[in-house]
Amino acid sequence: MQPSPDTLAANLQQVRERIAWAAERARRDPQSIGLLAVTKVFPAEIIRRAYALGLRQFGENYVQEFETKAPLVADLSDARFHLIGHLQSNKSAKAAELFQVIETVDSPKLARRLNAAGRALDVMLEVKLAEEDAKSGASPDRLAELIAAVRECSQLRLTGLMTMPPWSDDPEAARPYFRRLRELAERHALTGSSMGLSMGMSHDFEAAIEEGSTSIRVGTALFGKRKKP
Repeated sequence: MQPSPDTLAANLQQVRERIAWAAERARRDPQSIGLLAVTKVFPAEIIRRAYALGLRQFGENYVQEFETKAPLVADLSDARFHLIGHLQSNKSAKAAELFQVIETVDSPKLARRLNAAGRALDVMLEVKLAEEDAKSGASPDRLAELIAAVRECSQLRLTGLMTMPPWSDDPEAARPYFRRLRELAERHALTGSSMGLSMGMSHDFEAAIEEGSTSIRVGTALFGKRKKP
């Protein structure tokens, strides 16, 4: 079920209040924390409703799904679309065409494929910090190699790191993974105003903000639970 405009507005207000409270606890400026609205499974109309409420950053998980929505939101000229799902290298050209940001670069091969598409892209490096087989990302010990590969790609602008911790009902369970990502960013000098950390979702983004997140990926808290078609 899609949220009504009034429900979406109320949900957005609640999310912004949660961001502000977490930022206050962490002694951070709430304006330094980006809100990425995750619209996977939801139709283009939901993107348009969120845009009307002032949201400009949107996250999608699947290239093929967003390919069907993209023509319906093409007029939202200042909206930026992020790919936050795993990207197979054989879909890199299409991803480069559809998205402005790829948050899930996890190999030098994928970086080179995206670069070869010939379109300027912001990219983040997905780091696998969980042991789950279902999780994607580069291992921390290969991060230096991946950073070097991306920096050799003239069309790619490295903007930070992203991770997906194991699912848990307890938001505190994700905190060690968020802290670890921040430590990796510091170790590899991926800090400063041009760099960020994409971490935290609807149920645990307060912990992520307290650990240094600059972009939280929020779907359920804004749009409700998804029902797959």
